[in-house]
Amino acid sequence: MRKVVTHEWDATKFLKTDEDIAGFIDAAIEEGDPDLLQHALGIAAKAKGMMKVSKETGLSRGALYRALDKDGNPTLASFFKILKALDLKMTIKPAN
Repeated sequence: MRKVVTHEWDATKFLKTDEDIAGFIDAAIEEGDPDLLQHALGIAAKAKGMMKVSKETGLSRGALYRALDKDGNPTLASFFKILKALDLKMTIKPAN
């Protein structure tokens, strides 16, 4: 029988541009799942560089990792700081 070889998926390798990151976060927002959005923000922050995001948000790297961890609960203020550090902004439009 042939042995199946798997490789760990690392989405950060595919988030190379601001447009890639924006599309990734936008897709997470479209799903309407706060946990998915939190996870996507963590992946995007890693792709951008946690140290860079940490410096731009004013959050320590540890606080940033905790906020974006699956058990984390980032504040709305942190959410907007992270978006800004990712060179993103949020806009609202009608759902229909």
